[in-house]
Amino acid sequence: MTEGAGQRDVAVISVAVRQEEALTDENEVQLLVDLVNRARNAVGLSQTEIGFTCSGSSDFLAGQAFSFVQTLDAVGAFPPISESHVEMDGAFALYEAWVKLQIGDVDTALVYGYGKPSAGSVRDVLALQLDPYYLAPLWPDAHALAALQARLLLDSGTVTLEALAEVAVRSLHNAVDNPNAVRASAEATPEELLATEPVADPLRASDLAQVADGGCAVVLAAGERARALCERPAWIRGIDHRIDGHALGTRDLTRAPSAAMAAQEVGAFSDRLDIAEIHGPTTSQEWILQRELGIAEGTEVNPSGGALAADTLMASGLIRIAEAAARVGAGTADRALAHATSGPCLQQNLVCVLEGD
Repeated sequence: MTEGAGQRDVAVISVAVRQEEALTDENEVQLLVDLVNRARNAVGLSQTEIGFTCSGSSDFLAGQAFSFVQTLDAVGAFPPISESHVEMDGAFALYEAWVKLQIGDVDTALVYGYGKPSAGSVRDVLALQLDPYYLAPLWPDAHALAALQARLLLDSGTVTLEALAEVAVRSLHNAVDNPNAVRASAEATPEELLATEPVADPLRASDLAQVADGGCAVVLAAGERARALCERPAWIRGIDHRIDGHALGTRDLTRAPSAAMAAQEVGAFSDRLDIAEIHGPTTSQEWILQRELGIAEGTEVNPSGGALAADTLMASGLIRIAEAAARVGAGTADRALAHATSGPCLQQNLVCVLEGD
């Protein structure tokens, strides 16, 4: 949804991100205490000045029902707060917070997403989201589905293994300057990556996202409140999410039409983009998304390294928004696109366009 008559201006005014390969000495609450405090303190807000709080996480990943309730200890649930939760990536929690701000009842919102995949098997957890009658009993994990999608893409003739290796190299090079990146290299070459053995043919380890523990906290504010709290707010000029069919057999896995529809809805194609932070869990999926989102020559893709450098389940999409907003806020980008995905093989996609003043 793009800005229109009667809509409020809403901006990202503060972000805090942390990602590590494994947080062995901290639980989710301890992680979020630091992130939430950093995000709020950066703009001088206490929790009593936050009008709405929304989080994104996964009970399957945490291994317990209503696991998000414990993280309210990090927010400070007293005095009572207006709070909600989505069982999805934190980017979709940000969408809910944006809607809440549009209603006009509140002027500020706190959004956070987190995940600690090191405690279990992400590949097995993701298999639980598949069709329970026809697909889940076969127990295909995330790597197997990604490999199937990559093979279909390669067989279509629209991309080569060399092109996918170049996507991985770009991520490794960009991630060198990202303190939250788990995987980075300034010396990596496509030839070096292609010389390694496939993990799930045709995908190599460099084609698959580097799993990481971590989280992200974001503060939103509307109108003059945003301008008063932040020198250069990152205004959300459009945000939308769409979904493709759940049954993989009904979809063309070489495309992601829901991503293209969301990008069209937010006006991503109306002007030049300086950067695009794309949530692509594999090189093949990132390549598909670049095509569907209409990323043009001259737009810097994933300057942070993207999910290939550090992928925190239930927070990577929100981190893409945070990375884009941070660059707009710092003045190194005037117009940015951020993308988040959820579900098997790019089933659901969210697109957000941010601009500076």
